[in-house]
Amino acid sequence: MANLEVSRAQRLDQYVVELMPMLTRSFAIKLIANGKVTVNGEVVTKAGYKMRFGDKVAVDHDDQLFKQIPEIDLEVIYEDADCVVINKPAGLLTHSKGAFNPEATVATWLRGRLHSMEGERAGIVHRLDRATSGVMICAKTPDAHAWLQKQFSQRRVKKHYMAIVEGRLDPPVAIIDMPIERNPKQPQTFRVGSNGRPARTGYDVTQEAGGYSLISLKPETGRTHQLRVHMTHLKHPIVGDVLYKGAPADRLYLHALDLELTLPSRERKNFTVPLPAEFAAFMTQHAEK
Repeated sequence: MANLEVSRAQRLDQYVVELMPMLTRSFAIKLIANGKVTVNGEVVTKAGYKMRFGDKVAVDHDDQLFKQIPEIDLEVIYEDADCVVINKPAGLLTHSKGAFNPEATVATWLRGRLHSMEGERAGIVHRLDRATSGVMICAKTPDAHAWLQKQFSQRRVKKHYMAIVEGRLDPPVAIIDMPIERNPKQPQTFRVGSNGRPARTGYDVTQEAGGYSLISLKPETGRTHQLRVHMTHLKHPIVGDVLYKGAPADRLYLHALDLELTLPSRERKNFTVPLPAEFAAFMTQHAEK
């Protein structure tokens, strides 16, 4: 139970996050809506409630739960005073969404390196899906975060992925230019649709074996699930991508290989995380069939 007196006028949800910085804004809103927050002893369920100087706020949430989050080690590819580049393993979540989650994530690992940054997503510049492995950059300061996010939003970042997909692509080299929208029938997924946002992906087949293709993917935009949606739409889903009708496998065969961008120091750098051994093993196994 967190309890504190308000020192200035502000929204209730904003204050709850300040009071308990480990909470996400969306989770704070849920706590308020569920009657877990009181102002001057009275339950308030509106996140936008305007508080006044001297109001006493209490939050019914045990912050000791955060101590249950396990510590993890991640491979650091590069680090300076502004940022850190890691090799994110498949299966690791980038950050939690909404409700409190005692699971270790890239964001929980990053907390010990941050300066003047708080919140569940602090330092997270871009996101790799849980099942995707590979190179990922995180910010350590607010200025570095703003600089790096601007690199992504202005499409000054070059991203290079590798994937194993079902079938053989014809042509072997092409640009996929198809807008992506949320799928109303399955809100947790996306699809190609005329009402979607522009999305472009270049692909190049590098190896074929037994009805599978190892391909290079270079997204020019950064839509959620972009590579997975584009390949599924072409009827060549990524192996292991059961969310998008891919063949079941021991993992999602999608890997962030290279990331090129300009660091806050203004130095242009390229970072690489080599392809995991299971990719070559998969192709060798199917070449022998």
